[in-house]
Amino acid sequence: MPRTALASACLTLLTSLCLHAPSQAQQGASALAPRVGELVGGMYGQLDTLYKDLHANPELGFQEVRTAAKLAAEMRAIGFEVTEKIGKTGLVAIYKNGTGPTVMVRTELDALPMEEKTGLPYASKAKATALGRETFVAHSCGHDIHMASWVGTARTLMALKDQWHGTLMFVAQPAEELVSGADAMLADGLFTRFGKPDFAFALHTSPQPYGTVGYNVGAVTSNSDALEITFKGRGGHGSAPDKALDPIVIAAKFITDVQTVVSREKDPFEFGVVTVGAVQAGSVGNIIPDQAVLRGTIRSYKPEVRAKLLDGVRRTARAAALMAGAPEPEVTLQQGGLAVVNAESVVSTTEAVLKDTLGAKNVFRVPPITASEDFSAFVNQGVPAMFFFVGVSEPQQFMDSLKPGGKPLPFNHSPQFAPVPEPSIKTGVRAMSMAVLNVMARK
Repeated sequence: MPRTALASACLTLLTSLCLHAPSQAQQGASALAPRVGELVGGMYGQLDTLYKDLHANPELGFQEVRTAAKLAAEMRAIGFEVTEKIGKTGLVAIYKNGTGPTVMVRTELDALPMEEKTGLPYASKAKATALGRETFVAHSCGHDIHMASWVGTARTLMALKDQWHGTLMFVAQPAEELVSGADAMLADGLFTRFGKPDFAFALHTSPQPYGTVGYNVGAVTSNSDALEITFKGRGGHGSAPDKALDPIVIAAKFITDVQTVVSREKDPFEFGVVTVGAVQAGSVGNIIPDQAVLRGTIRSYKPEVRAKLLDGVRRTARAAALMAGAPEPEVTLQQGGLAVVNAESVVSTTEAVLKDTLGAKNVFRVPPITASEDFSAFVNQGVPAMFFFVGVSEPQQFMDSLKPGGKPLPFNHSPQFAPVPEPSIKTGVRAMSMAVLNVMARK
């Protein structure tokens, strides 16, 4: 390397070290890492029992009565003041410990309407009613890991309450899978009744190796919008399509044409997809129905890309109907979760503490995911936040899955999704406890 380049590199390194030198709060929090590890190890048996109970008894969104009651009892036993039925089945647990920041820690309560096929001894056999139909229910997204980590974090922080000051605001949110629980809690006065937090943290399971934490600066998840379009036609006999107006053909044209919005109108370097996942039309093969209904999803990271896709869906639907001489279609676009955006100010200090706690090689940045989640509803109230991922997979199995011909690991929402409990929960508690201590530790 030329001397000038070497000198420049050294100057850059020295500048970086000066700019990112640990603050007193960071140094204080990092010093607590060994004690946090000891506390987590000592309480794990209780967390394991809680986790397996939650896993075996999942409940759907806005039906989490048993789950919420169990967490409420846990938090009261720890010493928190608990308010239940916020946003129908959500709860808020508050602990005030002097003057300082208010820090929110969020977990989800709900499970998925699907059958678990892990074969685990504590596998769910639960059933519930969703959309008027009976369905199996399973914690196939890892919210049971989140809840166990949430309770463990509360216990850890209470054991160390002489080391921090401020107010803990532990929020157990219903109906994350419906992308509506956060809004329900806000509408029920979450931030007006209990105060808007100064910081917010949440974690989520990921198929990455256990013992690791992944995170990003800026967008972490995608915007999510639901589409429903009803194309209207004129029913008739399948042998005489000229006497009818076939809405299925119109719908099919829309399905193919809307992809040009993605491929020709959106910047190819920016993420955005439009997916039609359901088509409902007709009942038998020789009858042209009088309408066709499409349902799908629109995903993006950036607001300007989202706006372009939404406009493109509307225009393409109207154009498909107009070309066929059909009536104006009914287009319903419903906003789901907006992208979760991590605050650089929070990430830049938290990542250093997490690396000190878990080891630098186990804490790394990851690209944003294309899934969505409504933690963004809290963040978008002007709360600096960090949302991070906790690995739940056996490391060697993870590495083997990356090899050519390797067996893919079950992902979240798979009926075979089976986190390794102990290292996953311990990492979740250690990481979340240190993240909170980093902004609350006494200087």
